[in-house]
Amino acid sequence: MSDTTPGSGPERGTDRIAEDGVFVVGTDTGVGKTVVTAGLTAWLREEGTEAVAVKPCQTGYPPDDDAAFVEGVCGTADAAVCLKRLSPPLAPEVAARESDDDVRLSYEQIRDGVTDIVATSEAAVVEGIGGLRVPLADGREVIDLVADVGLPALVVARSGLGTLNHTALTVRALRRQGVPVVGVVVNEYEGATTAERTNPAVIQRMTDCAVWPVPPLDTESPDSVVDGVSTNLPVSILGPAVER
Repeated sequence: MSDTTPGSGPERGTDRIAEDGVFVVGTDTGVGKTVVTAGLTAWLREEGTEAVAVKPCQTGYPPDDDAAFVEGVCGTADAAVCLKRLSPPLAPEVAARESDDDVRLSYEQIRDGVTDIVATSEAAVVEGIGGLRVPLADGREVIDLVADVGLPALVVARSGLGTLNHTALTVRALRRQGVPVVGVVVNEYEGATTAERTNPAVIQRMTDCAVWPVPPLDTESPDSVVDGVSTNLPVSILGPAVER
């Protein structure tokens, strides 16, 4: 079982690296999924695992390009794949409908594209789109993709006031779909308020999940992203110790 102590450090020097990978999901948009995805992918590659980050669908492109951010952190173009890019900064299903281009999103194609990469990669770090109930395609949502891909989930949440409800509901929704949850990243944690200081322990109690606070990172510095993730998360979250 993963370490359930909030803020516990990584298991340095261990070889317990991902067998398949992880699905990085968020409690909302803008919570830091891309930074965590990039840090995990680069960390795995540094440890000798040819991890690949997968973005099923990117909206708001450009300027938003999560796969390109991962490539920049990893320093190589083969570190990330984006299956579909859409211009409107909206939920994928809505963005496809509102796009000036003739866009047809297929849930089946997105699902099969992700599962193919998971099957053929040494390890895949799949990044969600917004929160779990975001409409994806053909009436299906991001949570459907998470369940269909079959990887355990790592939840990324905000650190401040309001995160308890969003995080607990996200974990509950995943478990109801049979998705194992390896832990919760409380992102951009500074401990500046009472809410921030108490949230990690309360989230652990509410969800029975391991909770790892991660401080604000310099996203302009690849080293800062990788060090921030590897210093604050245990490598075992991507290993066979995941409880299924």
